[in-house]
Amino acid sequence: MADCLFCKIIAGDIPSSKVYEDDYVYAFRDIAPQAPVHILVVPKEHIASVGEITAENSAVAARIFEVIPKIAGAEGLTGGYRVVSNCGADAGQTVGHLHFHILGGKKLSLEMA
Repeated sequence: MADCLFCKIIAGDIPSSKVYEDDYVYAFRDIAPQAPVHILVVPKEHIASVGEITAENSAVAARIFEVIPKIAGAEGLTGGYRVVSNCGADAGQTVGHLHFHILGGKKLSLEMA
């Protein structure tokens, strides 16, 4: 989508601190981290949110969950990490492109859940 922030980041139109990329997934550091390690993992295909995952595009979501442990391991998150996806404005989703936050690098409080 032409006006999607994450689509522009994936296309290289907006700079990012890339940590991972393959044919289907792009991951980069959050510009306003909520933990010592805060990485966003997004599909290259534009899917608006978890609410738009279907039988036709679910392989992309599955690929993201294959990649998340690899990224967490490369970041040294051996004590654990949190994976979060906000779905819709009421949940705090601010960019209308499916994305998962990897949060770690410290003991996370339950209030962040």
